Amino acid sequence: MSSPTCPICPHQPERPALNAYFRLSAFYLFYFAGLGVFIPYWSLYLGEQGFSPRQTGELMAAIMVTKVFAPYLWGWLADRSGNRLAIVRSLSALAAGLFALVLWRHDYAALLVILTLFSFFWHATLPQFEAITLDYLGPRRARYSHIRLWGSVGFILAVAGMGAAIDHGGLVWQPALVVALLSLVWLTTLAVRDNHAAPLHRSHSGSVWTVLRQPVVIAFLGACLLMQASHGPYYTFFSLYLARHGYSSAATGQLWALGVIAEIGVFLLMHRWLPAIGAPRLFMAAALITAIRWLLIGAWVDSLIVLIAAQTLHAASYGLFHASAMELLQHYFPGPLQGRGQALYAGIGFGIGNALGSLAAGDIWDRYSPATAYYLASLLCFIAFILAITAWRHTDSETAV
Repeated sequence: MSSPTCPICPHQPERPALNAYFRLSAFYLFYFAGLGVFIPYWSLYLGEQGFSPRQTGELMAAIMVTKVFAPYLWGWLADRSGNRLAIVRSLSALAAGLFALVLWRHDYAALLVILTLFSFFWHATLPQFEAITLDYLGPRRARYSHIRLWGSVGFILAVAGMGAAIDHGGLVWQPALVVALLSLVWLTTLAVRDNHAAPLHRSHSGSVWTVLRQPVVIAFLGACLLMQASHGPYYTFFSLYLARHGYSSAATGQLWALGVIAEIGVFLLMHRWLPAIGAPRLFMAAALITAIRWLLIGAWVDSLIVLIAAQTLHAASYGLFHASAMELLQHYFPGPLQGRGQALYAGIGFGIGNALGSLAAGDIWDRYSPATAYYLASLLCFIAFILAITAWRHTDSETAV
């Protein structure tokens, strides 16, 4: 009698597929747990070290700037060599080792160098692991969100736990916790096996430049850049913004966690929404809702009720945006272009977008006010919405995904 098939990977027997599911999910769990300890509280840590908002913005931008070129470089190498998993293992190990240097050096120049080198390897890890995950899923890639949601779970546990820990013991242990979680990420990559059923992607099998010349792809990547640039005030200064308005670190952690809980709800439903609504419409909805979110945070930060409502909109700002973008990437960059498509998405959106957003947020914070940074972030999302709706106005939703 034949073995039952798994709902995640229908072409493999149930037990091996489920083992792969748990191994893949473990990577996302620890990867985003590391981000949960790092991103929301790093600006507070830098503030404790005596850095100004402008210097904090520059150090955060240093983390993001390597996303402009590092993901594409490693994506090109992975597509060309076919050794994607080996590259991911090496990148995660190097990232953990480099960030460990933060435990010994705290001056601005040293941190600038360490964070830049660390991010050169770290930011290339996730895009290539995303390609590995999608290779495993094959035709059932709409189920990607069921694996990715474990990253949201890890982020929630980390951000909420870190907020409570800060209230009791301060930020002194933050860098060590980040190193520990980065090390766990590397260990999970050792547990993942090569998917020999997946095709090896060779660079000569397709031309990425042919894809990039398409106006709809240019508009899509431009909208991704604007969306991620709008997150600059949030990822860099949201915790500091709340602290200046009297919120405790525990409350800050709970607000961060609330946003990710809402994100999980979207990931659980995306496999139904994608075929019913279409990725282009979901992407446009994410841009418009995110514009509303930043406006609420900028104007009503002193209202806990409004902040709670704004944080639930993270379901659109990240969950809806990312899941629909992943589906569009698979359409525009199929098969042999997958690694470089993921790298371009990471480099243009999370690299250039986040770096520019972090730099601009720090400058606007100093020159004008934190609220002004959120108002401008809202404007960027509205422009992204207009760009997306213009790009897909004459495109049938069924053929765009």
